[in-house]
Amino acid sequence: MASVAMRAGRARPLLTEVGLLLALFSFYKWGRTLVQHGPGEALSNAKWLWGFEREWLPNEVGFQHWALGWDHTAFLANVYYVSVHFPGTALLLIWVYARHRSSYRRVRNELVVLTAAGLVVHMLFPLAPPRLAGVGAVDTMLTVGPSAYPAAADGIANQYAAMPSLHIGWAILVAVTVLRVSRSRWRWAVALHAPVTVFVVVVTANHYWTDGLVAAVLLAGAMALVALLERVRQGGGHAADAHELRGSGRPGGGAAGREPRAARPVPAAGDGHGDRLHDRGGDREDAPGADAPARDDLVLA
Repeated sequence: MASVAMRAGRARPLLTEVGLLLALFSFYKWGRTLVQHGPGEALSNAKWLWGFEREWLPNEVGFQHWALGWDHTAFLANVYYVSVHFPGTALLLIWVYARHRSSYRRVRNELVVLTAAGLVVHMLFPLAPPRLAGVGAVDTMLTVGPSAYPAAADGIANQYAAMPSLHIGWAILVAVTVLRVSRSRWRWAVALHAPVTVFVVVVTANHYWTDGLVAAVLLAGAMALVALLERVRQGGGHAADAHELRGSGRPGGGAAGREPRAARPVPAAGDGHGDRLHDRGGDREDAPGADAPARDDLVLA
């Protein structure tokens, strides 16, 4: 019974995170349908954005027609758009949780803040994607398939929520996280997910260039906000520790009578244990979820 209880205790944090992430993904899918604008406003915004972009950005339709000159480009782009967005982001979270536990909360919070900000923009600025905006783009999902918006999803999926592109926002987060926490030579291959996603969303005519730029700005803001909140949290923790230390020196203080925590002895040079710590980059051998990247840290053990 003790063994079962111990295993349950170890599994509880993981199950909690799985539940939170499932709730996040469900909220993301549901939140896109909270405000169902008619096509009128979304098409009007698309017309304005199209004119705005022509002042300084390449033509998405011209880029799409160039890319579709290659065989099977439309089908492969559709498959990537439909099948990589959610699974790729979920795999990132699993990998960070398993191999870089100390970075997990930061990445998860960045994803949550980015997604929430994206949903707000969806509601405030409905936007028809190029494939529905009448700008001459080919709807590859309709002509070739597979489609992220099948006919059975009519009335459920919000196809007028092109701004911002969370496909691009999540892909950039995947790339930045892998480059930030990993030292594996494979991290650059994983980071290609971001530019490939930019290529895919334009080739499938699901997004404009500006959708991706706005998503990148929102991600930068999410990262800055999460970093600020983490500094505030750590500052509060340091203040509480200092208050406890001051209280322990006063008669009747909350920590009166508490013996100070013994300092952990530092291993002497050459005693074997110290050498093992040095070889492992200074991490304790028994520390679960240690954040020191291994050479093969992009492979789940």
